[in-house]
Amino acid sequence: MTVSFVNVLVGLIVLGVLIRLIGKARQRLQLSLAKNPSLGGHLRWAKRIARRIPGYSYTVEQWFDVDGAAADIVQKRQYGLATLGQDLTVRSPLTLQHTAESKKMIADLQFISQYRVPYQFRDVLQQHIQIGSFMQSSDGIWLTDMDGVRLIDVTGSYGVNVFGQDFYKSCIGEGSAIAQALGPVLGAYHPCVLDNIQRLCAISGKDQVSFHMSGTEAVMQAVRVARYQTGRNKIVRFTGAYHGWWDDVQPGPGNPMPPSKDTLTLREMHENTLRVLRNRRDIACVLVNPLQAMHPNQSAPTDNTTVDGSRRAHYDRVAYTQWLRTLREICTAKGIALIFDEVFMGFRLAKGGAQEYFGIEADVVTYGKTLAGGLPIGVVCGKDKWMTRFRNDRPGDICFARGTFNAHPYVMGAMNVFLHRLDTEEVRQTYRVLDETWLARKAQLNDRFKQSGLPLRVEAMSTVWTVLFDVPSRYNWMLQFYMRREGIALSWVGTGRLIFSLNFSADDFEAFTERFICAAQKMSADGWWWTPDGQTNKHIKRQILKEMLRQYRR
Repeated sequence: MTVSFVNVLVGLIVLGVLIRLIGKARQRLQLSLAKNPSLGGHLRWAKRIARRIPGYSYTVEQWFDVDGAAADIVQKRQYGLATLGQDLTVRSPLTLQHTAESKKMIADLQFISQYRVPYQFRDVLQQHIQIGSFMQSSDGIWLTDMDGVRLIDVTGSYGVNVFGQDFYKSCIGEGSAIAQALGPVLGAYHPCVLDNIQRLCAISGKDQVSFHMSGTEAVMQAVRVARYQTGRNKIVRFTGAYHGWWDDVQPGPGNPMPPSKDTLTLREMHENTLRVLRNRRDIACVLVNPLQAMHPNQSAPTDNTTVDGSRRAHYDRVAYTQWLRTLREICTAKGIALIFDEVFMGFRLAKGGAQEYFGIEADVVTYGKTLAGGLPIGVVCGKDKWMTRFRNDRPGDICFARGTFNAHPYVMGAMNVFLHRLDTEEVRQTYRVLDETWLARKAQLNDRFKQSGLPLRVEAMSTVWTVLFDVPSRYNWMLQFYMRREGIALSWVGTGRLIFSLNFSADDFEAFTERFICAAQKMSADGWWWTPDGQTNKHIKRQILKEMLRQYRR
């Protein structure tokens, strides 16, 4: 072997290594550019910083004038908080007692109690205000607690309550009658399952169905079959989107495990993300939660993060439709499974869900929440190409997924009633006027805020709303408690999410509006929206950062 030949060979090897390194560097750069610049797009850093945030509480003296309020404003606030707490306590003593006794033994109740408001305010607030977590009954748009206090229900039951509680109570009752003769027999299917899957395939436009016990489990299965069929490991989720609490799709703060190297968290509605999808060959699926159209690249809003007035949301149906259309084209070209996670929004936008509403067909769709007529469920619907979990030519190559409570007869019975009711004229008419009705109601409420001189407005995606604050106040999160006193039930995330059921009549919505306006006016009168001259949301964030730094020096 001559020296010249060896030199050429070495040169080719070096060139090959350089080309490979350049390719990897290019791929890495594309990935970096596709990440959201916020901490939501850089999950390792988000986890590191979250672990370092110091816990501290405002003293009683600081609590009422953390924004430098004058003495008369402080006095208003002190009186307002005392009165608010007393009113809530006097109205529901039994409910509050039940909640306090249960809290010691219910981990979830402890968690939501800790994260209902910004943590600096929590300790003093809990000395004055407690919120009951028990309800005795429901009817129409109303919930009734253990003391007989009636509240307008905009909790949404985490998304279950699309058509109203009475609708679901009857679905469960009729469904139980369907399943009663068989009882809780597992493994074999109740005869109604055939009708269920035929209807689900028609609604989703898919070939096959698999049943699961929750929405989280359904998404797990959808991702698993996508990986199985493509032979690829990487999944793409978008910044801020929620797809359940399992490791691969909830990789940031709150998950004790480090972010998976197989999960790419990219920027939604951005060209750099499309470039990554076009150029990589290791992506199995793209997960889309349609609710993110309301606040792309942001986590679901909660009042515990409302330390100022910077919460933002804007829903642009045309722009989001175009985004989904482009995703569809790229996923088709690259053999990537496009998965619509409709666990939360399914059946809220249209009978055919987000696929029908946006006019985009997904490869796989997951459903949950409302589909089982009020009972727990997770469902995956997909084309044959994606749903088959075995290979005839390789019998040991399978995609296993099974659950003992899948297709439980009572759940299937309630689902059967629900699916039949979707075809009633009453439900069809509800869907026909859905957008028109709720767009008008959003405008109506915003007009009332403006007429009343209140620093509030709402943004909406159909019947899912969020409250936005047009004032840089440290106390915006207090609104949830004023709303509770006026008889409006919110979920533990507070004004971050109001979820209406479709059975709200015009009179029901007017009652809600009057109570909301009253709550906001009383909050304003108690001085919580007073702000010093020159205060901005940026100023508040800097103030909080300085507070945190002082904690480290101690």
